[in-house]
Amino acid sequence: MKFPRPLATFRQLSKVGPSVNTLRRAWLAAATITCLISLAGPALAQGAPKVKFVTSEGDFVVEVYPDKAPKTVENFLQYVKDKYYDGTIFHRVINNFMVQGGGFDASYAQKPTRAPVVHEGREALAKGGDKNVLGTLAMARTNEPNSASSQFFINVKDNDFLNPTPQSYGYTVFGKVVSGMDVVNKIKSVPTGAAGPFRSDVPKTPILIKSATLVN
Repeated sequence: MKFPRPLATFRQLSKVGPSVNTLRRAWLAAATITCLISLAGPALAQGAPKVKFVTSEGDFVVEVYPDKAPKTVENFLQYVKDKYYDGTIFHRVINNFMVQGGGFDASYAQKPTRAPVVHEGREALAKGGDKNVLGTLAMARTNEPNSASSQFFINVKDNDFLNPTPQSYGYTVFGKVVSGMDVVNKIKSVPTGAAGPFRSDVPKTPILIKSATLVN
């Protein structure tokens, strides 16, 4: 049985094909392209802004998508940059549904907000954005679709009934948890009851957002 011969040297190849210089230039070009791709890869992967939440239950990081919901992401990141979320609590926690925060301080006083942001749920889905599935980040709002301001929630299960449809505005998903989902699961499981202005679903031991910081 014959085995393939070892790769020819540049000198041998020069007798039957392109010149040594031509091959050397081709090899250098290929190596340069490979290097550029390897450098570009991490940059592309790091394109989505990330926010680190430091809470009394631990830390988690969310990634947001301005290409899917640009106004919603801009609004959320401005609150982060303004340190608005620092010192707020998760005031509504429902196991097997979602955890909600970003509007009340540790004394259950509601913080003033900027003007609400336009609803982008349908547009985000049309651009390939996520539905309200486990681990995704969405904006809380009132019955008025264009009323979302600072409050957000994290889905702790797939919540199909929250998804935008032609008949319903639903809730705008604009990011997801990319690390620390175990912390979110700890939060969803805490005992809850009445506190402040709320009749139910408030953690009996307050869960504080110590800081929310843009990390890239």
